[in-house]
Amino acid sequence: MEDLKQREDLLKENPVTDLPEDDEEETDGLYEHFSITADKGQKLLRLDKYLVAHTENCSRNRIQAAADNGNILVNGIPAKSSYKVKPFDHIQLVMPYPKREYEIIPENISLDIPYEDDDVVIVNKAAGMVVHPGVGNHNGTLVNAMTYHLQNLPMFSEGNQRAGLVHRIDKDTSGILVMAKNEEALAYLGKQFFDHSITRRYVAMVWGNFTEDEGTIEGNIGRSPKDRQKMYVFEDGSQGKRAVTHWRVLKRFGYVTLVECRLETGRTHQIRVHMSWIGHPLFNDERYGGDRILKGTTFAKYKQFIENCFAIMPRQALHARVLGFIHPSTRKYVEFESPLPEDFSRLIEKWEAYVASREVTPEE
Repeated sequence: MEDLKQREDLLKENPVTDLPEDDEEETDGLYEHFSITADKGQKLLRLDKYLVAHTENCSRNRIQAAADNGNILVNGIPAKSSYKVKPFDHIQLVMPYPKREYEIIPENISLDIPYEDDDVVIVNKAAGMVVHPGVGNHNGTLVNAMTYHLQNLPMFSEGNQRAGLVHRIDKDTSGILVMAKNEEALAYLGKQFFDHSITRRYVAMVWGNFTEDEGTIEGNIGRSPKDRQKMYVFEDGSQGKRAVTHWRVLKRFGYVTLVECRLETGRTHQIRVHMSWIGHPLFNDERYGGDRILKGTTFAKYKQFIENCFAIMPRQALHARVLGFIHPSTRKYVEFESPLPEDFSRLIEKWEAYVASREVTPEE
């Protein structure tokens, strides 16, 4: 939501196109924190009319929905659509991205939808499904499937690449997402994600054991200066965006540990890069070094066991299990839980059997 130069400036600050679309996680890049200052000759003009004139591909209806949900700030204070813009007013917006260059073709793809009402759809995304179209992934995505499922709704009939999206999870991460069915719900949920007030809990299998039962990881996350396909923790806080992950041990297997991770922020690859940073890469996470034996014995039998585990779960061991938010219409807190998929359950069972057969102690 900005003119061409401002949009280019924004993308320089958040170059979301550097990573493949299927690898963008959570809210990074999904919302534009756009700002503009009215010039000194600005005449009094309704806020919604002003923004329609100063933005691209954004309707007055969408702007009004954003204002109604507190997404538009004038001089730091939420403003309604009827507010009269004055000279030097500083206007900030938090909005979903407008349409992109990809044509969205509705596709009749089977989806696991445990809950749906007039405002939201809860989806259990399978591992391997890309959330929205991007470079190298023009079809077969969750948005393609949802555009077919909801093709009679205005938001999904316009071919919007990010129709209904309020957050994302990686292609090879399984688990729960919420999608909005109208502009009002999109704006209301979007503000919660932007404010980090959403409840998000993940289950992960990581390499190694922990000395504590729970802890918090804090470290700014940005793109790696050496590999643009990876994210990186800037320990001194000089670069990247603030990122906080709370974790607790669910079960210890000696060489690996099952943990729950609660996201306080939602950065790209946050859990994967944070866990790798503290020396506990996710099991079979190729990008962050978890796809090789990091703990355990040198016996050939153990090596074969790990290879069998990788074959059972040929992806990073990460599942978005719990999602909670304030419902756009009822204004009440709701929470949804996604059961572990078969590959993750089988991986846990295999490690349980291994520990039982060897009587491995948590300290090993």
